[in-house]
Amino acid sequence: MTLLAAYAVPRLVHMSPVDAVIVAFYFVLVLAIGFYLKEKAKTGEDFFMAGREMSAWIAGLSFLSANLGALELMGWASSAYQYGILATHWYWIGAIPAMLFLGLVMMPFYYISKTHSVPGYLKLRFGESSRALSAVSFAFMTVLMSGINMYSMALVMKVVLGWDIHFSIWVSSLTVAIYVAAGGLRSAIFNEVLQFILIWAGALLIPILGLTEAGGWDKLKLQIAQNASVEYTHLWSTLGSFDKNPMGIHWTGIVFGLGFVISFGYWTTDFLVVQRVLAAKDLRSAKMAPIIGAAFKMLVPFIVILPGLLGLALLPVKLVPESVAVVNGGHSYNEVLPLMLARYCGPGLLGLGITALIAGFMSGMAGNVSAFTTVWTYDIYRALIKKDATDQHYVTMGRWCTVLGVLISVGTAYLVMSFASIMDYVQALFSFFVAPLFGTVLLGMLWKRATGPGGFWGLFAGTLSSIGMWIWVKVDPKALSYVALSSSAKGMAENMYRALWSWIVCVLVTVLVSYMTAPKPESELNGLVYGATTIPHEEQVPLYHRPIFWAVVVALAFFVFNILVW
Repeated sequence: MTLLAAYAVPRLVHMSPVDAVIVAFYFVLVLAIGFYLKEKAKTGEDFFMAGREMSAWIAGLSFLSANLGALELMGWASSAYQYGILATHWYWIGAIPAMLFLGLVMMPFYYISKTHSVPGYLKLRFGESSRALSAVSFAFMTVLMSGINMYSMALVMKVVLGWDIHFSIWVSSLTVAIYVAAGGLRSAIFNEVLQFILIWAGALLIPILGLTEAGGWDKLKLQIAQNASVEYTHLWSTLGSFDKNPMGIHWTGIVFGLGFVISFGYWTTDFLVVQRVLAAKDLRSAKMAPIIGAAFKMLVPFIVILPGLLGLALLPVKLVPESVAVVNGGHSYNEVLPLMLARYCGPGLLGLGITALIAGFMSGMAGNVSAFTTVWTYDIYRALIKKDATDQHYVTMGRWCTVLGVLISVGTAYLVMSFASIMDYVQALFSFFVAPLFGTVLLGMLWKRATGPGGFWGLFAGTLSSIGMWIWVKVDPKALSYVALSSSAKGMAENMYRALWSWIVCVLVTVLVSYMTAPKPESELNGLVYGATTIPHEEQVPLYHRPIFWAVVVALAFFVFNILVW
């Protein structure tokens, strides 16, 4: 019995030799890039920060690609099937304003402080205790998030190829461990740019072929209305009441919970994405990178949300929550993208489509693993365990930590199975760790009076309150009406409001404790706080090369897109 036969389960399609060659070539290529760049990753600055020499375009595409993993491809296609076009909010109001804010307002502080991580900034601003708390929280969240990518890739292999889920998890995880351990962040970044191209090349197949089958956007909306509800095709007009949209959420939850707290928290403080921008070669490139990423981000719903809507209209089977699928053997929401891939792609196209999905999952995995490695090495190991080792020692630790992070992530992949969909799992994690952290970083950058004890206790109280609210609802489902402000609210609404409350708790505790403790003298806040820092300016360039110009262009496009699908 061969290895693959031992792990075989019923599959929807069969790969042709051409498809197999395309997939195999991709695995060989990413490993080759990792080993090629190993010689350029000998120092800590090279291994952990890619030498800080990336152009705006490389940093920007990597910035977006690190996020364009399973969270985007599988997660939001699943949520589009479950909630309709409302899932688009996570791309537009849930991303664009925050990405522009990062580029124009926050990047000068991250960049001029030359920190290796967001916890590193908190150490400079609030002290070692805040750095330790945020580093441990981030490391924990990162390995949990990495498990999403492993699990999602395994779902694709199970649905499309019939591979056992465990076999698929180990194939993808070992490949990522090898190329990130070899080339560090530089290897992750170059592979992420490659993966960005492959994702678009392969993922475009489904919306183009799907819209052709449906007969265009207008006919697609009619089919969705017949199979589900007309509410599934409206972005804003149904958000005036909790019970008039499939997500069971009010516009206040979308605007304040998602658009402000979770969005700004993720895009401005999650080191997974910020690390890519910190690798930029100069300040202008660092400010342009998130703006470039924002421009492409607005287009991603075409290859992610649209396949979920097409599945809702065209698939002959009814998809169910993951927990139900595990019990009865049906197809879950999470499988809508591979099911659509199997529906449209023949020999050659199937290999390209599968490669695009694998590229997305490995991109997300590599992003999480490289960020985990940096935070563990610099903000936990060097800060708390071994402070006086050589630079080479920390590089070696980073390589071993990459392998360890992957192994831990394998274990977390199985946690996803207990949630209705991937995005329920993701948004719960964000409300635990990202929302309170944003409150701490924002006050640290904008308020000179914030103190070290204030930063620590605010972050601690915000994180604890979010986890406490989650447990409260799990123990007593009626508590949802208090957390999400309505008995008609659903799980995703709970995530949005829980994030908002935890951010408020973090800010209030930080302010109260700060007024009870002594602040740092202003002379020690230079480079860390607005009002105490001389902000550097990028070199003089024509208007069309300036970050503010392109930020305005992206902002105008953002408003136009929202109005078109109101």
